[in-house]
Amino acid sequence: MDRIDAMRAFVSVVTEGSFSNAATAMQLSPQLVSKYVSKLEASLDVRLLHRTTRKVSLTEAGSYYFQHAQQILLSIDEMDAQLGGLQQNPKGTLRISAPVSFAIKHLSQLLTEFQLQYPQVSVDLQLNDRKVDVVEEGFDIVLRIGQLKSSSLIAKQVAPIRLMLCAAPTYLKKHGVPRQAEDLKYHRYLHYSYMDMAGKESIFKWLSEKNSEMNGDFHCNNGDVLVGAAIAGGGIVLQPSFIASEAICRGDLVEVLPELAPEPVGLYAVYAHRKLLPNKVRCFIDFIEGYYGSPPHWDQAIIDMQD
Repeated sequence: MDRIDAMRAFVSVVTEGSFSNAATAMQLSPQLVSKYVSKLEASLDVRLLHRTTRKVSLTEAGSYYFQHAQQILLSIDEMDAQLGGLQQNPKGTLRISAPVSFAIKHLSQLLTEFQLQYPQVSVDLQLNDRKVDVVEEGFDIVLRIGQLKSSSLIAKQVAPIRLMLCAAPTYLKKHGVPRQAEDLKYHRYLHYSYMDMAGKESIFKWLSEKNSEMNGDFHCNNGDVLVGAAIAGGGIVLQPSFIASEAICRGDLVEVLPELAPEPVGLYAVYAHRKLLPNKVRCFIDFIEGYYGSPPHWDQAIIDMQD
C-alpha cells in the first residue's frame, strides 16, 4: 500500500464527508477509497473513522491523525510545487568550472545573456585549468578542452577547438621560418604545462626536442601568458585559436607550419547525470549549444582576414 495515497484518501473522506464524495473528488471508485482507509487503519492498528450507513466521523485517534496528515500532505504538495517551479522556471545557483583563458575571453558575454534570460539563476564561476572532479567538487557543469576519455560523465561538445603553432614576425626574422617539422628542434618552444605532448602528430615529437643552442625553457600553465611571450618574440607557441586569433588578426603573430597543425580538439560541457537533470543545468546546456557559431567566431575572424 502506498502510505501517501492512503493518507490522501483518509483526509479526503474527512473533508468531503463521505466515501462516495471522496471517491468523486479523487476520481477513484468508492471501493478503492474504502480499501485505502481500511489498510491504513490496519497498518496503524487503530480505528480512525466511525462508519454508519449515513455518515462517517472521526475517532479520537482519527482526529489526531487527521491534523498531522493534513500538515504532511500540505508539505509534500508545497515541495512538489517548488520542485516543479524549478523545472519550469530554473532557479538556484549554477556552479561552473571553466578554463581560465577561455572564460576570460569568451564567457562573460554568454553568462550575462544567460542570466538576462534566466534571472532567477545565480552563477558561481570558478576558473581553473586543471582537471576538476565534477562530482567530488560539487560542480553542476565543467567546461573542458581536449580529447575526452570515456567515463560515466556526460559530455556535450560546445565548439571545435583549433590548435595553432604561432610566432611573432620579429622572432621568425631573427631565427628563421620553420619549413618542416624537423626544423622545430632549432627553435625555442614556449611550453604549456597542461599540454599532452604524447600526441600522434609528428609536430609534438619535434616540439619536445631540446635545442642545445637555446637555454632557459619557459613553462607556464596559462595560455595568455605564453601568447604574450610569443608576441614579445620569446619563441614559438602552440595554443588554441580562441586565444591567439586576435594577435594573428593584428599581425602580432603569424601561423607556422599550418599544414602540420594537430587535429582539432573540442570544448565540452561535462556534467554528471542525464536523468532528472536540474532545469538550471539543462537550460545552460541548451543555451551554450551553438552559441559560438560554426565555425566559432574566433576562427571566422582568421578566415575573413585570409580571404
